[in-house]
Order: sequence, then C-alpha cells, then structure tokens
Amino acid sequence: MIEDLFGYPPFSLKAAQKKPLFLEALTAVTQHHIANCPEYSKFAKAFCDPSNLTAVEDFPFLPVTVFKTNKLTSVNESAVIKILKSSGTTGQTPSAIYLDKLTSERQTKALAHIVQDFIGKERLPTIFVDTKAVFKDKESFSARGAGVLGFATFGKNHFYLLDEDMNMDIEGLLEFAEKYKNEPNLIFGFTYLVWLYLYKELTAKNIKLDLSNAILVHSGGWKKLIEQSVDNGTFKAHLKEQLSIKHVYNFYGMAEQVGSVFMECEEGNFHTSVFSDILIRDPANWQILPHGTQGIIEILSVLPHSYPGHILLTEDFGTIMGEDTCPCGRYGKYFRVAGRIPKAELRGCSDTAAV
Repeated sequence: MIEDLFGYPPFSLKAAQKKPLFLEALTAVTQHHIANCPEYSKFAKAFCDPSNLTAVEDFPFLPVTVFKTNKLTSVNESAVIKILKSSGTTGQTPSAIYLDKLTSERQTKALAHIVQDFIGKERLPTIFVDTKAVFKDKESFSARGAGVLGFATFGKNHFYLLDEDMNMDIEGLLEFAEKYKNEPNLIFGFTYLVWLYLYKELTAKNIKLDLSNAILVHSGGWKKLIEQSVDNGTFKAHLKEQLSIKHVYNFYGMAEQVGSVFMECEEGNFHTSVFSDILIRDPANWQILPHGTQGIIEILSVLPHSYPGHILLTEDFGTIMGEDTCPCGRYGKYFRVAGRIPKAELRGCSDTAAV
C-alpha cells in the first residue's frame, strides 16, 4: 500500500482521496514499528490504543530529540546499511538514524518523485555549494551529506564549489557558468553556504554571474541569516540581483525524515506530498489546532521502515495555511514555518558547517 503511493504524482491527490490512502499506509507502518521496536511499542501503548486508530491525529508521536539519546530500530542490526546523523553544533549530540535498504530506497525514490515536480525529470548540469568531503564516509554521514547525495541523482557534470578546507573554486565556478549559461542547470546547497559563498564572497570580489538559467534548491541554516536580518524574500532578491537567479526553491525537512521533504512553491508555501502530512499542535495541551493558527509542527511520513521516525513532533512553530487551494495548483496541505521554538537546540544542517 505504501508502494501504491508512488503511482500518483506527488501533489495530485485532494484531501478526500488522499486521506484513506495515507491513513491505511500510516497504520501499516505504525503496526510494523510496534511489532518490531520494543521501545516504540511500549511508548505507543502508553499513548493510545494501537488497535483503534481512526485518524492521523490519534497516532502516537515521538519528539524529534528522542533519536539523540536512544538507538531506535525496527529491523535486525544486520539489516542496517548506513547510519544518518543530524548535524549538531559543538558539544551537542546528533540524532542517529539507522537505515536499511528498503528505507533508503523509499527515501531516494520519494525525493526524486517530489523534487522533479519542481525542476523536471531531465538530469541537469549541477553546482553543489559544498565539498565532496561531506559524504566521504558512505556508511555514516550527516544530513548535509545525505542532501548532496540525494540531489546528485538529479544532476550530471557535477561541480563542487568547495574543497575539503571549504575554500572556494572561483575559476571552476566561472568556467561552469560560462559553459552552461545558455541551458538549464541546477544549484544545490544548504542555505547559509549558498549565502556565504554564492552571494557574500562573490559580492566581496565584485563578481557578477549570469545564472539566469539556473534552478536553485536549498534548505536549512536560516538561524544565522535571520541574525543578519536576511529573510526568505531578502535572500531571493539578493541572489537575483547578484547572480540573476530567478528560480529559487527552499525545502523543509530533517535528517529524521529524509526523503519526504516539503518543497516551497512559487507562492512561498511548503507542501505536503502523497507520502507526508502535517499537523499543528497546541504547546499547552497538544491538541490539534485549526488551519490558520500557529503552533508546534508535527510531521508524518510513511517512508521509515527501519526506525520509528514516521510521526515526529518537531521543535518548530508553523501554521497550516490551507489544503488543496494553494494558487500554485498543487493539492495537499500547505504551510509556513515561523521558526524554532525558543531555547530549542540549534539543529540546522548548514548552521554547523566549519566555515
């Protein structure tokens, strides 16, 4: 039933059609984790009656921080093929997510399904605003590394802007820009690295590039930019002025739910896909809040098989703006993120880059 969801375009289902399909898949995933992860089973049975779950808001949710202090798996250790670690600043404990082959394949396939709705299916020449060193350990790597590896499948003729010491290859960038200036190309990077290198460093060197045919996809690292009074609109405006980049897509996601990312549409809204859902909870009593009301974001995904990360309470405030009615034409819930809960741990992938 989870595989059946891949048969639908990612934003093609209205609520009436998606609800029963998603509920059935989520129920199957939840029962799998209850049966195969003793820690999760104990928690779930204390939270609710797992045999009587009739709406997504009734399902047990885990705080996203639980993966920092607990090794939670729903498969035999021999089935784990890689460990994904969330980024954390110095002294912080990263989350550890244990992936088996099935989960990894689902995540890769879902990411392609979602992102291609925005950038098309053709493999494009790609600039990675990062270093190859970010994924040199293929069995244990960071969320940044997972992002680069995931987006590598959408590209060709990959160019990595930074070396292992985070030094920028200016000559390589100029050569890439000239070579592909007349055809579509892709730029991927985490938000703060894009700002620091593609904007600030080029501005400081008084270098303007024509990347008007580029599609930029970025995520994470907003805390440092907000501290510099750079919001999403400012970010886009400066990149357009300095580099002529017109197509910019942010996405919301985290290491604990790789694959089912929430892409930002042309209207500035993040979108759920056929693989995901979102709820907003009141921090005072954990009750579900209506659309248009800000609260704590809960994200749901049917992809995780090897670990119980399918329903997570995040550390972010957000608001569901509507469902099936976004002017961009994509169906599903769409929402905006207000920022991190005060005093919540800084966990942005690129905020922790050694720059």
